[in-house]
Formats: sequence, structure tokens, C-alpha cells
Amino acid sequence: MSIIKTENLNFVYSAKTPFEMAALKNVNIEIEKGDFVGIIGHTGSGKSTLVQHFNGLVKPTSGKIYFNGKDIWEDEKKIKDLRFKVGLVFQYPEYQLFDTTVESDIAFGPRNMGLDESEIKQRVEMAAFYVGLSNDLLQKSPFDLSGGQKRRAALAGVLAMQPEVLILDEPTAGLDPIGRDTILDRISKFRKESGTTVLLVSHSMEDVAKVANKVLVMNNGEAVMFDTVDNVYSHGEELHEMGLNIPHITKVIIGLRKKGYDLPKNIYTVDKAYQAVLDLFKKEGKYAK
Repeated sequence: MSIIKTENLNFVYSAKTPFEMAALKNVNIEIEKGDFVGIIGHTGSGKSTLVQHFNGLVKPTSGKIYFNGKDIWEDEKKIKDLRFKVGLVFQYPEYQLFDTTVESDIAFGPRNMGLDESEIKQRVEMAAFYVGLSNDLLQKSPFDLSGGQKRRAALAGVLAMQPEVLILDEPTAGLDPIGRDTILDRISKFRKESGTTVLLVSHSMEDVAKVANKVLVMNNGEAVMFDTVDNVYSHGEELHEMGLNIPHITKVIIGLRKKGYDLPKNIYTVDKAYQAVLDLFKKEGKYAK
């Protein structure tokens, strides 16, 4: 059974004005429980607008969204409860930090859920562990942390609510390579150990390839592809035409294929490229141990 499902989902900004713009067009997707879905698309493709529908931050112009089989807008009074189950981490979430200590900032969500203090403390410790924040950092002001630490503290605040679905909108934006890999590793570890469904919005196809098992491609408000990483990335030329910055190694493979080399289409990492070229050489008798 799907944990999130959309049915003919449409959203229009500034409807019935000269600035009217269709941001989502008849989106029909089903996300299974436990999936790690990478959501990619060019700027303005509808990625962020789509995920903001999943926890009720934005209401559809038409169509429906289901969470665990139930229409999320069937009872508008329960939308707040949904946001504890479908956690959304915005791009540059560190700008949302506000409390006097990191610990109290992480505790903000669980406290608003009405949990007792012992449960809150346990959840704060769990979330801090998953994102790699030491106990001494928990007592600091969030504004004294480094950029990467702030990002992890903001992520911990959502993890502490133990959502069934974790949505991350460009969580690695603005981070250096080490910070980016740290965040992705922490998210991946949390998902594997908790079984939480994760949706990762990213402009980086390399990042998505590292952690996701499925990919949703948005283009001009439409869901144009939704499949395994291998199957979606095998359409490298089409993705490039949509304005996506495909991995450099994929561009190299596309170039080699155009020159007549019999290489697979779904290559998006250096390791896969190395193995594919090695296999080709063996096939043509150009490689000897």
C-alpha cells in the first residue's frame, strides 16, 4: 500500500489574475512505504510546490492527496496532526533556528506534540545522535554553530518528531563537499535504521544516485518519469534536454555511445563507467589480465 498518493493533482499560482501560472499539472504518483525517492527537475519544474502539498502546507487547486489511504483534506482540522507525521525540512533550514540552545530548538517539535519531558529528552538525544551532534553542542546557542552543524541541528528538529515521511528540500544546498556527504550519509543511515520513507528534492543527480532507490522527474509541473534510479538515468539525453545537469560521467558515456561504442545507457557513476568500459574491452578482446 502506498504511503503517499496523488490523484489528478493540480495547483495554480495567482489563479484568475494576469499572473496565473500552473505549477502542477495532473500529477498522479504513488510512493511506497520505506522508499527513498529522489525528486529532480529544472528550476521552476514544480519540485518544491509538490512536496509542500504532501504535508498540507499548500492546498491543491484540484485533485487529491492521500496519506496512508486517507484524503488529507477530508478534515482540515487535522492538517496540523499530519505535519507531525510528514516532516518537511526546507532549503537552508538553519535560518529557522531560533531558540536559546540547540537542545531546546530540537525539542520544539516534540514539545508541541504534547509529549512528556522524558519522551522529549529521549527523542532529542536520538535525533542528535543520528545527525552527529555531540552532547556539548546541544548546550550551545544554535547561532554559535558552523554552517554544517546548523543544518544538522535543523534536521534533528524534524527527526525528533519521528515522522513517517521525511521530506528534504535541497538539504545540501550551499554546503562544501564534505558537509554535503555528511548530511547525505546521516539521512541514509536514519532511513535504513528507522524504515522512514524519505523524499529528497535535489538539483544534483549525483547526490540522488548515491542514496535514492527511485527517482521522480518533474518537468514544467508534470511528473514525466517515476522509476528506479537505473531506469530513469538511462534516459540521460532526455534529462539533459529538460535542463537537468546530468552527471559528468553520463555526458562522457553519451559522447562515447554517439561515436559507436556499445556502452549501457544507465551509467551515472565513475565506478559503473569503469566496469562498463572494462567489460567492453574484454568483449572485444582488447583487455588481458
